[in-house]
Amino acid sequence: MSNKVVISGICTSQLPKLDAKASEELLKRIKNGETELREEFLMGNIRLVLSMVQRFHTDKDIADDLFQVGMLGLIKALDNFDINMDVRFSTYAVPMILGEIRRFIRDSTALKVGRSLRDIAYRVMQARDKLEEGRESEVSLMEIAKEIDVPYKDVVCALDAIAEPVSIYESVYSDGDDSILVVDQLKCDKDEDDLLNSITLKDEINNLPEKEREILYLRYFKGDTQMEISKKLNISQAQVSRLEKSAIAHLRKAF
Repeated sequence: MSNKVVISGICTSQLPKLDAKASEELLKRIKNGETELREEFLMGNIRLVLSMVQRFHTDKDIADDLFQVGMLGLIKALDNFDINMDVRFSTYAVPMILGEIRRFIRDSTALKVGRSLRDIAYRVMQARDKLEEGRESEVSLMEIAKEIDVPYKDVVCALDAIAEPVSIYESVYSDGDDSILVVDQLKCDKDEDDLLNSITLKDEINNLPEKEREILYLRYFKGDTQMEISKKLNISQAQVSRLEKSAIAHLRKAF
């Protein structure tokens, strides 16, 4: 790891180092009640977190998030570590740090993906790192599929599923002041204003409280009256009316 690496505002070249003996002594003192030493111990083990973050090929913004999540794993490892176990702290901490990072990645994707696809995707990333070690060329998806014994099409689908969505306003080509955006390449029967209004409406409806969202669905998509909705939701008609007006006011403000 380069001495110039800076992540979450921390320069790795300035991090303290703990040898095995010093680490063991600090652990004993912390477990015996000297909790003021926790920060010193955690700072001395930050490199464990950074090394785990580097396993995931990602941009700087996500790397900062992964670092913070990895620190939670390190703290949990410290809290749960038993000094009577015949195991080094680093050996115990690494799986907990990785577990927190993987959980964060699974739960924070913009689109919700089934667990089976997510699991295949993480196996693919691990296999890619393993196969590319010591190689100059990039490993193919077919090689990865054979390595993890998964059909090629499932590997492709899994990677597509966890890929970050692209903004329709992202530039795909730029020539000075003239840029072509993703939205410029989309074929749509609606005009651009209608498309954007539709996207805005869908997003804002999804941001509504669950009951207001349900009332709008029953009222404007199913065609129910307020009285019918009040019976279905077991609330008064006055409450239905109030929640409907609140939802509509929110949508009007969005536009």
